[in-house]
Amino acid sequence: MASNVQELRFRGPTNTPQKPKPPPVPRHTGILQDQLRRAQRRPWAPSFSLAVRIMFLLRISGAMYSNIGDCDEVFNFWEPLHFLDQGYGFQTWELSPIYALRSWAYILLHYIPPRIGRIILSGDKRAAFFGVRIFLATISVLVEAKLYRAITERINERVGRYFFFLMLFSAGMWNAATAFLPSTFAMYTTTLAFSYACLPSSTGNTRRTVAATLIFATGGIVGWPFALALAIPFVFEELLVYGADVVTPQYWFDWFRGRVTRLIGAGLVASLIFIPVIGIDSLAYGKLVVVPWNIVRYNIFGGDGRGPTLYGTEPWHFYIQNLFLNFNILIFLALFSLPALAITYFVDRKRLGFTTPTANQSSPFTLLGLRLAPLYMWLGILTLQPHKEERFMFPAYPLVCFNAAVCLYLARGWLETAYVTLTKSPYRASQTLLFSRFTLSVVSLTSFISLTRIFALWFYYHSPLTVAFELQSIELPRLLNVTGLLPIYPPGTDEDERPRIDLTPIKEFDLTLCYGKDWYRFPGHFLIPNHVKVEFIKSEFDGMLPRHFEEKLPVEDKDDSNVITELADRWWLRPETRYVPKDLNDLNKEDLSHYVPVSECDYLVDLDFPLHPRTSALEPRYATMSETWERISCHPFLDAQNSFVLTRMFWLPNSAWQGNNEYGDFCLLKNIQKVYGKEVKVANRVRSESQN
Repeated sequence: MASNVQELRFRGPTNTPQKPKPPPVPRHTGILQDQLRRAQRRPWAPSFSLAVRIMFLLRISGAMYSNIGDCDEVFNFWEPLHFLDQGYGFQTWELSPIYALRSWAYILLHYIPPRIGRIILSGDKRAAFFGVRIFLATISVLVEAKLYRAITERINERVGRYFFFLMLFSAGMWNAATAFLPSTFAMYTTTLAFSYACLPSSTGNTRRTVAATLIFATGGIVGWPFALALAIPFVFEELLVYGADVVTPQYWFDWFRGRVTRLIGAGLVASLIFIPVIGIDSLAYGKLVVVPWNIVRYNIFGGDGRGPTLYGTEPWHFYIQNLFLNFNILIFLALFSLPALAITYFVDRKRLGFTTPTANQSSPFTLLGLRLAPLYMWLGILTLQPHKEERFMFPAYPLVCFNAAVCLYLARGWLETAYVTLTKSPYRASQTLLFSRFTLSVVSLTSFISLTRIFALWFYYHSPLTVAFELQSIELPRLLNVTGLLPIYPPGTDEDERPRIDLTPIKEFDLTLCYGKDWYRFPGHFLIPNHVKVEFIKSEFDGMLPRHFEEKLPVEDKDDSNVITELADRWWLRPETRYVPKDLNDLNKEDLSHYVPVSECDYLVDLDFPLHPRTSALEPRYATMSETWERISCHPFLDAQNSFVLTRMFWLPNSAWQGNNEYGDFCLLKNIQKVYGKEVKVANRVRSESQN
């Protein structure tokens, strides 16, 4: 610095108090504790906000592109919601007031999203459908992120990170997160309740007890009552496990009495959820109804030839196979988690704390075992039931990822212990990348397999949704165009400047869309434009098919004391929900009044396998009857029976891989004479009106 040069420096005011920085969150406070690199910085784990943003991208993709995997989802939930929203739809026997096995309170929870979707896109029902799915995806993201952070803070940061990525790319969560099913709702509540149950039970932690009890009860009362079985380990811990308490023998009875009193109080508070649910369902069905009890009574105490076995039974290994499809190698890690915990007790005991608990304390092995137990209990209960369906496993899907994440972490601990034993150098073990590469390879492998499964579901089975979309976007606009009902725009008008096509004039055609042997692939009226009637034609299926809801029944006269019922009829429910149909039964017996002759169909959806035709008198190959039916839209649909087992389970962009599969044609067919006759009739009327 040159001489005779002065510097002038400015500082901020020093008379304002400086807020001290918050102390860093302590590490190694969870049940599982790292043994290497304990003093180094914590492993990366996304914050709650970042986890929500990342998960939201994947779940919204699932909302837009995942299939509808279960016909029960369509007929028991999408169709009643469409009825509330539009005034028509299909009714199943479960929605008859005689049986009342489906809760209108649960359906009513989804009443606002379709209306918002229709407002945004000027009444488009497809927007209403995806509005509901996006709503479900948002709920799923929030509860998943909440559980992820609870695992990170209360179990272990690495376990939380594994759990995050396993959930993120899981094919099972891709399907379940946006499904409109009570079992999915129970999955949401189980996930959220488990985030509170990750806290150790203690006498001073009433929040854990009340929150978890209330959320578990909500899942069982509003969603699916059998999901309450997942709360059994939580109840056991609340009543009999010390948790964070230290209890001496002389104070055990007082401690136990306090725990019982607290749990009973939380249960009484949770039981208040019954009040609005019973109220809404009773208004809907027109009589006092307790839907959760009806579900339990039918499935367990059905008798007289009734019960879920009427709708099919599966072998004991059904859920193992299904879980392998949805979680691939994770299901083996998840099922090995409890044995892995036992192995850790002998070979890596410090992983669960440095001190040995006394007789007055709970062992961390016990606490972690109770958090791993719900998956085993749920899988055991469902496996014992003859009637099995994929959706029944939904409530435990996040627990599959949790158990697998714990098992992966424990296996990493074994590698660390073995490495230190062989090298006699904890320092070298703390510097090697072997352990992180091991866990990264497992997470990457299972994520890749899950993505191939997701792509397989899209490429192999998405045709029913694609065909419904092309009916609305291609075929119906074509009808309006050839008959002069479609607006004519000046030449050169840009596509973006044209308003959305109004399909309302399609009512002039009085169109009927039919489903035959593929009735269970009907995607729901939300994806079929208004003024297109959907009917069933007879096929080899001889069970009970849904019927149409009664439309526009007169509202009964009411006195002033029934103001609540009158408001219900006016604003949300309809008198048709109280109508008792004569053509529905709970014995899965066919009713021929639910069919129409094929001659009444203007359009027909049919699946044809040209390489391996499967025909009968009731199921001819309509797609080959070119003199009667014209192919409007056909898309590949996997012929699973004649495809190689691995290539039909997973998809790869490889011609040799795909060469092991065979495909059918999932087609939208047009009755040439009927539709052409209506085109001519409507065109003549339009021409006549324009001349007048």
